[in-house]
Amino acid sequence: MHRLFSLLVVPLLAAATVSTVGAPAAAHPSKPFPARIALPDGFTPEGLTIGHGTTVYVGSVLDGAVWRGDLRTGRGSVLIPGTPGKPKAGLELDRQGRLWTADFYTGGASVYDPRTGTRLAHYQFNDGSSTLVNDLVITERAVYFTDSVRPVLYVVPLGPGGRLPAPTAFRVLPLTGPGATPDAFNNGIVALPNGDLLVAQMLTGQLVRVDPRTGGSGLFDLGGYSVDRADGLVLRGRTLHVIRNLSNVIAVVRLNGAYTAGVVQREITGPQLRSPATGDLLGSALYVVNGRFDVESTPSTDYDIVRVPA
Repeated sequence: MHRLFSLLVVPLLAAATVSTVGAPAAAHPSKPFPARIALPDGFTPEGLTIGHGTTVYVGSVLDGAVWRGDLRTGRGSVLIPGTPGKPKAGLELDRQGRLWTADFYTGGASVYDPRTGTRLAHYQFNDGSSTLVNDLVITERAVYFTDSVRPVLYVVPLGPGGRLPAPTAFRVLPLTGPGATPDAFNNGIVALPNGDLLVAQMLTGQLVRVDPRTGGSGLFDLGGYSVDRADGLVLRGRTLHVIRNLSNVIAVVRLNGAYTAGVVQREITGPQLRSPATGDLLGSALYVVNGRFDVESTPSTDYDIVRVPA
C-alpha cells in the first residue's frame, strides 16, 4: 500500500454488511469449522459478506481484488483480480445472488456475478474527488451507499424482480440533521425493520437513524454508550453487532421494539480481534475480517477472518 495512503486513509477505513444464510456450524460437530481463516498476505481486506451456504467473499481496499472462500474448509482463492487504484470497501449480495461492491475513493459502485467474477454493472456517483464510498445495504427496492466524507447517501433503485437500472439511474440523497455532522465519517449501514436506515459514525461514536425518503436523521439512543471507531454493522432481528475497528471491540446491542434505541448487553474482545473492519452472521457465529488498520500494509502482512460467538 502506498505509504501516504496508509498513513492518512487506512486508519479511517470502514464497511459493513448484513446477510443471514446457511446452517449453524453446530450441525457438523464431528468436523468443526475453523476459528481462523488466513487470507493472502498483503491482501488488505475491508469488506466481507457471506453468500450461499458457507461461501464467503472478502474485498481488498488496496486494489479491489475479491477473495472467495469456504467457511467450512477455510480454503479459497481470488475470484476478481485486483487493479491498482481500484479499491473496494463494503460488499453485499442481493436477493438475485449478485455481488455489489462500494468502490471507495473512486466514487462509484459495481455489481458482479459471484460465480465468474464478471462485472455486470457500474454506477459512477461522482468524479472521484473528495469521496469515500464506504458501505452499502440492499433493500427490496434500492441499494444505499454511505460516503464517509460527503453528507449524502447514494441510492440505486431496483426494478421489478430486482432488475438493475441504467448506469445513470441513481440519485444522490443529501442528509440533514446529525447524519450531516461535518467530519463524522459515516460508515457502516443497515436497514431497520421499521423502514429507517441505521448509519454508524466512526468519529463521533454515534449511530444515526436516516429516513431513506427524505435524508432527515436523528440520533439513535444508546444510553450514553460511545461506539467510537464504529465500522461495520451487523443486524439480525433486534440484535445489532457494532464492530469497532481500532478499539478491537464488538458491541452487542439489544434494540427496542420501535428500533429507535438500544441497550449494550456486552462487549466482545480478545487477541483474535486485530482492527476488525466488518462481519457477517452464519448460524450462531459471527465472522469478522481483520483489517489491521494499525499497521502499514506490506506484501508480507498477514490478514485473516475469525469466528466469534454471536
